[in-house]
Amino acid sequence: MRLSTVILPIHRWVEGQKTWRRAEDLGFHAAYTYDHLSWRSFRDGPWFGAIPTLTAAATVTRSMRLGTLVTSVKPCSPIAA
Repeated sequence: MRLSTVILPIHRWVEGQKTWRRAEDLGFHAAYTYDHLSWRSFRDGPWFGAIPTLTAAATVTRSMRLGTLVTSVKPCSPIAA
């Protein structure tokens, strides 16, 4: 049986990287994160982007699959202000 987990992107990378490594060390087949504008009780705290989070997670994991559980279409300008 393969087990997966969800890791919310709420921790700065100093702490977040430990969570991603721990998930792999525990033997999870895959780990996912959400890509939302906010999330219930975490609305007033940090919420980091899914793609940068997954990119960083790829640097500290070896074989665990990574992905987004939910990806949102965010309204934003393609032109940086």
